[in-house]
Amino acid sequence: MKTTTLAYAESHLASLVSAVESGEEILITRQGRPIARIVPEVERAGSPSVWSDLHRWVTSGPPLSGPTVAELREQDLL
Repeated sequence: MKTTTLAYAESHLASLVSAVESGEEILITRQGRPIARIVPEVERAGSPSVWSDLHRWVTSGPPLSGPTVAELREQDLL
């Protein structure tokens, strides 16, 4: 794990984020005391990672059974 000061982190955030994207963890200190940690985001199992995955999941869902909203309205059930 890399350790850096808050002052350095403020002026080099982009390079620190690049390091985190490649799997590194960054510990940020202020006056020698740890105050924050930047870690790579963990992808949750089963959750879409990008919008295209989400779109594909929504549009490929199982076909719905039963009456549609329009049919329920026609029958005064909705």
